[in-house]
Amino acid sequence: MRSEKSLTLAAPGEVRGPEGEQQDAGEFPEAAGGGGCCSSERLVINISGLRFETQLRTLSLFPDTLLGDPGRRVRFFDPLRNEYFFDRNRPSFDAILYYYQSGGRLRRPVNVPLDIFMEEIRFYQLGEEALAAFREDEGCLPEGGEDEKPLPSQPFQRQVWLLFEYPESSGPARGIAIVSVLVILISIVIFCLETLPQFRADGRGGSNEGSGTRMSPASRGSHEEEEEDEDSYAFPGGIPPGGVGTGGTSSFSTLGGSFFTDPFFLVETLCIVWFTFELLVRFSACPSKAAFFRNIMNIIDLVAIFPYFITLGTELVQRHEQQSVSGGSGQNGQQAMSLAILRVIRLVRVFRIFKLSRHSKGLQILGKTLQASMRELGLLIFFLFIGVILFSSAVYFAEADDDDSLFPSIPDAFWWAVVTMTTVGYGDMYPMTVGGKIVGSLCAIAGVLTIALPVPVIVSNFNYFYHRETEQEEQGQYTHVTCGQPTPDLKATDNGLGKPDFSEASRERRPSYLPTPHRAYAEKRMLTEV
Repeated sequence: MRSEKSLTLAAPGEVRGPEGEQQDAGEFPEAAGGGGCCSSERLVINISGLRFETQLRTLSLFPDTLLGDPGRRVRFFDPLRNEYFFDRNRPSFDAILYYYQSGGRLRRPVNVPLDIFMEEIRFYQLGEEALAAFREDEGCLPEGGEDEKPLPSQPFQRQVWLLFEYPESSGPARGIAIVSVLVILISIVIFCLETLPQFRADGRGGSNEGSGTRMSPASRGSHEEEEEDEDSYAFPGGIPPGGVGTGGTSSFSTLGGSFFTDPFFLVETLCIVWFTFELLVRFSACPSKAAFFRNIMNIIDLVAIFPYFITLGTELVQRHEQQSVSGGSGQNGQQAMSLAILRVIRLVRVFRIFKLSRHSKGLQILGKTLQASMRELGLLIFFLFIGVILFSSAVYFAEADDDDSLFPSIPDAFWWAVVTMTTVGYGDMYPMTVGGKIVGSLCAIAGVLTIALPVPVIVSNFNYFYHRETEQEEQGQYTHVTCGQPTPDLKATDNGLGKPDFSEASRERRPSYLPTPHRAYAEKRMLTEV
């Protein structure tokens, strides 16, 4: 049976043997502030009354930290209780100790705010590398890193940039953001209203034959009428995305110059003027032109306005050609191709709704969630693809003997498999035989299970980004106005009014008799009490 020598620890640098005689500090290096032969021994760490016990060899995995370096932690040794005492945040120490136990994995407890946990990381001196990795995991920008958003150097340019880019910087900036949101909403409403039947068929109640527009699909009597009106229906009300008429038989000739007074055209033009003005101002005031076009939000702003100018230019060219050429079969084919292109450009206008994400934290959180869940979404699509192929084939062969079958081929059954697996079930296609109904039941069950599998991961990512965003708002992390400005006075940091960032300069100003983090913590407590 192994016998252990009992020790009486009188002081961090003094060791007494079992009889009370003083021993050489080198024989028990841990008590003297060293480590080595006693690395398998255990020590007790008291965090504000909560006691933790761990092995020395666990802490020695990171010798450059406060707990891993005996010379640093000896300052906190309590000889009366034979333990190390730290008057620090108790919930955070669970993660700090796990950092040593796991070999470098640092995870913030959910009940500890971000700024408090980062302060604990600095106090226990886990290192800049661990802090940078933690900030990256939390989605925070590195301090002083390349991802920090710079500001223009010129004062006027900086004020304009803050005015249009950061609504939280001032009251006028918030007012500009509100105007921008209203213009976006008006543009989207106009985009939807111009497709109403009363606006499609010449809002003044005129005949469709002379207006260059197409009647509602319900009023068409034959396929020939549909082909005749196809070109004129390309844009509701005879007005293309920019508000300029397009018709197949030349809506310019029928409307003349009236498109300039059309309400949809006028409102659309005003919206485009604002979007263009906003984009040009932000581009002229941005600190980096290359970084400006690398931003996805600026690309969306550009996409939101270019259909107007493309359509306007196209229609002006067509008007010039129609005035100089009397038309023909080749001209009609060219117009049909132009209309097909303009329909696609018109669809691009709907992307203006993404401009709202610049002013909506919720949409930004949703975008980050989808970006972080791309792997799960890819698996979902892959599983749906397998299910569609499997069940569409099964239902086709199950219904093959039925003369009234609604599944003439496997590709025709793809639509039924998709709407069944997603539990939509439009009812336009359905199995009639017993075998087909069994396949349909299995398809619906498989669809529910397939869709339900990745949902928890996506919800977890959304909760993560949502809580991180709300925590940053509560802690005042959005300091865009001061980004790129000179470093605050060290006195403001020393007296606890600044950010709890223990810089090298502030460490040098503090007396050596008191540990750096403890003094900062004590100062913060005194300020709080006052």
